[in-house]
Amino acid sequence: MKRPGHWLIAGLALVVIALQVRLWIGEGSLAQVNSLQTRVAQMRVENGIREQRNRILRAETIELKSGLESIEEKARSEFGLIKQGETFFLLVDETKAHRP
Repeated sequence: MKRPGHWLIAGLALVVIALQVRLWIGEGSLAQVNSLQTRVAQMRVENGIREQRNRILRAETIELKSGLESIEEKARSEFGLIKQGETFFLLVDETKAHRP
């Protein structure tokens, strides 16, 4: 004859097994939490890089709004423009020039 305690022990064992499965495999498992923590850390690094870039862009914007000097510098360096009345000189490094 079976004792009523066996059903209770079997039921408790099933509950423990179900909780262990959820802990290791299911949604909210330790592996998923670890994965999410890694992803959050990566996103924080990316956000830091983007914040630094935004600070640089804000500073450039303020500088561009404040005067013509930075606009002239950008026009010269990025577009090769010169002012009216200026003379353009091109210096060639002979050591790096190709000779036939």
